[in-house]
Amino acid sequence: MKKNEVPQDITKLDKGPMNWVNYVTDENGNYTKEISNGWEPENIALEQVWEDVNNNVEATRQKVVNGELSPIAYYLEKNLMDIPLLASYVDKWQWQVKRHMKPEIFKTLSKEMLEKYAFVFKISVEDLINNSSLRK
Repeated sequence: MKKNEVPQDITKLDKGPMNWVNYVTDENGNYTKEISNGWEPENIALEQVWEDVNNNVEATRQKVVNGELSPIAYYLEKNLMDIPLLASYVDKWQWQVKRHMKPEIFKTLSKEMLEKYAFVFKISVEDLINNSSLRK
């Protein structure tokens, strides 16, 4: 792609304008970097993906509020993690993390275990336990 052909279609994602680095050729045929605001099809796809992510986070939040899941499930979704990744961060088996997502099991977790989860999610243990931030 030539420098003057870099798309500059602006997106309005929740995260603000996005800028991408493209490697292009200049007028002398040398490779250089050029900033792009995006390309419309790419921006539409990203907006759709973020809409899906936000819907999943909201659905999980509602399940936590309703007592169907523990706050661990919400913060897992919110931080775009999956169970294998979270399990590796808290040094537990995947089946244990799944079990910790049950509200009745979550209530029995040790302070040490809660601290591990809070550290990974970058929140306080109090926020994890009280999940007052989940209630609207």
